[in-house]
Amino acid sequence: MSKLILRALACISIFFHISWVPAMAQQRGPLVLAAASLQEAMTAAANAWAAQRHARPVLSFAASSALARQIRSGAPADLFVSADEEWMDDVEKAGFVQRGSRADMAGNRLVLIAPARAPLQLRITRGMPIARALGGSRLAMANPDSVPAGKYGRAALTALGVWPNVANRLALGDNVRSALTLVERGEARLGIVYATDARASKAVVLVDSFPAGSHAPIRYPLARLSASRNPEAEGFRRFLLSRAGQDILARYGFSRR
Repeated sequence: MSKLILRALACISIFFHISWVPAMAQQRGPLVLAAASLQEAMTAAANAWAAQRHARPVLSFAASSALARQIRSGAPADLFVSADEEWMDDVEKAGFVQRGSRADMAGNRLVLIAPARAPLQLRITRGMPIARALGGSRLAMANPDSVPAGKYGRAALTALGVWPNVANRLALGDNVRSALTLVERGEARLGIVYATDARASKAVVLVDSFPAGSHAPIRYPLARLSASRNPEAEGFRRFLLSRAGQDILARYGFSRR
């Protein structure tokens, strides 16, 4: 092969390398930090967004408290979806939320579950015999000192007058899905999770739903973070709030905003 042809091929290679690198960089989807209870719904939303020829969002799930701490520590994320208002308030007051980007994305309900292989009947009422229903087992729930699902659970049990009966009989998870797993495995006789978590698992059954007035409304605020530099982030945020995005969330049991 002549030197002229080799030179021409080298030039072509350099040209494609230079033009391809920026294109690849632009294809990186926005990084979304989302509450653990949103796993199935957010994955479906990300897939639907990617199907519209957008870069697929990168999803990271954990307890809202853990995600808020990551953001405050400088995590280079684009969007944050919290399972309660308090943790979104925390990052917003610290200056990590883009002004005007915050909006309620969805809602949820709190429920009591049991393992599918060992169902039981217990009506959620004031003074309910939940301690007796536990027998020698424990009540699984997310950590009530930091995780939204745990906070809602403690508030509900307190309002119903039974928190002192179970406060020393808890099996705590670092997020709501950890609590769900404890019940799935039969390591806890009962568990408190969101309705959408119970719906996502075939290994648990619904015992009853907590009255809406027994705890604060469960809302999922969404916001774009001040560190966001991904041009796709705002589009995906709008998509989640759009009718198409809301339809996806509703399909997984979340109430519309």
